[in-house]
Amino acid sequence: MSEKAAALSADAVMASTSSFARPPVTVPEYLESTYWWAYTHPNAVKVFERQWLVNLILWGNFSRLRDLALDELAPAANGNLLQVACVYGNFTEKLVQRLGPQGHLNVIDVAPVQIKNMHVKLQDKRQVTISQQDASQMHFDDASHDATIVFFLLHEMPLEVRRKTVAEALRVTKPGGKVVFVDYHRPVGINPFRYIMVPILTTLEPFAMDLWNGQIADWLPPDCQNLATEKETYFGGLYQKVVITK
Repeated sequence: MSEKAAALSADAVMASTSSFARPPVTVPEYLESTYWWAYTHPNAVKVFERQWLVNLILWGNFSRLRDLALDELAPAANGNLLQVACVYGNFTEKLVQRLGPQGHLNVIDVAPVQIKNMHVKLQDKRQVTISQQDASQMHFDDASHDATIVFFLLHEMPLEVRRKTVAEALRVTKPGGKVVFVDYHRPVGINPFRYIMVPILTTLEPFAMDLWNGQIADWLPPDCQNLATEKETYFGGLYQKVVITK
């Protein structure tokens, strides 16, 4: 067998092994059954991919929370960054604008509709790779990213999926790198949104109340319990930013 043929054969075996080790990514049943109207149906993008609407959903706090998250990622602007799940609105566009000349951004999502939408709305993809992956079982190597952002995703996940996603975000982040979570939080007692949001979340987002009744630190894997963790809340406690330094 020629060297070229042997190389091609080795590549074929490697591709076959890779395919065998990584079965096709499928949309989880919980996402399809609970959030089809917001993320997986083709018409969802037509409805929700509007900057004014995502800002309204967050009661006017989208830009503030976006920028707080992006500020945390600034030290890794020339590194390899990971955005776990596509985000409606201009989050990714603003993140790309903050990349340094050597920076690269990986964006993953489990829903094909969201992947397609990201390709359409993100015009400058020179420093970006977009791929379909499940956040709870990513294909990236350990410690392959300088920083990771998880923006309003955990509240959409059942407990076990959430635990796996947190563990995966930490696994793929390098020692010394940050994992940034921005999500809902239990508001203070005098915040009127405390009472407005309960019927909204319990009706439309059945897993979201876990973010009111627990802490993101509660879902860290055992070997990450002692990592440095910083938490800040905003808008009367309705939102939180948790930064874990690995």
